[in-house]
Amino acid sequence: MTPDLDLTRDALASSTLSHGLHLLGDRWTVAVILGAFLGVRRFDELQTRLNIPRHTLNLRLKALTELGLLQQRPYQQRPLRHAYHLTDKGLTLYSHVLMMWVWERRWGARLLALPPRLSHQPCGHAFVPELTCTACGDKVGVGDLTFSLCVNADLLAAMQATSQATAHTMPALRQRGSRLAKQDGENNGSPGQAGQVGLDLRADRWVLLIVSAMLLGCHHFDQLSHVLGIGSSVLARRLSHMVDSGLLLCQVDLVDARRKVYRLTPASRDLFGYIMCFSSWASRHHFHQPSSIIPTHKACGKPFVPQVVCSHCRKPLEGRQVTFTHHKNPAAPPPAG
Repeated sequence: MTPDLDLTRDALASSTLSHGLHLLGDRWTVAVILGAFLGVRRFDELQTRLNIPRHTLNLRLKALTELGLLQQRPYQQRPLRHAYHLTDKGLTLYSHVLMMWVWERRWGARLLALPPRLSHQPCGHAFVPELTCTACGDKVGVGDLTFSLCVNADLLAAMQATSQATAHTMPALRQRGSRLAKQDGENNGSPGQAGQVGLDLRADRWVLLIVSAMLLGCHHFDQLSHVLGIGSSVLARRLSHMVDSGLLLCQVDLVDARRKVYRLTPASRDLFGYIMCFSSWASRHHFHQPSSIIPTHKACGKPFVPQVVCSHCRKPLEGRQVTFTHHKNPAAPPPAG
């Protein structure tokens, strides 16, 4: 069934996913958040482990502190210096960080090595995080949901205001944006370089929005261009990179051989858990607004609210209750807090 493209465009633009990715969707920000959950808290250690330019790291830490996700505390060994710790609000990101761990263990490669083993303190067992429905407790995959769209007028107006403000300063922003993209590795086509922090290079903000658009039924180039509001040449490059990176299949449309149809691969379908948890976090803990993309769990018929649980005891996971093991350090401390 052909999607309503105007409705899908406005729903994506007013979604808490899209607005949240504007705040936290760049690769360096995701890397700093992940580092905090892994216990990397000092500026110099973050800079070394992430290989991030010092000025860029300063900006990301300042932004995360202003958002209330990180806070500075005196570093115990050197009281005149500070360490960055997750706040209570920052700890609410744990579900989407766990989904990042699941995806990266299956599909990714990174410089900031992820722990190979997670242990749940309440039950004492190693576990794999599982995405479940809060209402019924069943494990949920991408095929277990339906999506309805209801545009959030407030968030849509905020997005339009941002777009208009950007248009007035577009020449300067284009130049600055180009520099930042090169600095952050945004347009680097090699999966083995700067993108090995945060989510894999293949899964930046635009990739997550493209995957979301396809989950809503948009599989042709013109459909994706319309609902994402992205220029043809830019979209063509991104789709080509996603195909090369194994995130999309590009096939001839059986109905119209002049057109290409894009399909999600297992790797991109597995981004579903990350997308659901991040969208839910942005809605519940930051914007305090309903998202315009409303998932429903087919099995129980209830609105889908994601919950990440321990695969052994089925209890919801909290950052302070999980320990992790590194190859070289079998007794690593809890990653969060």
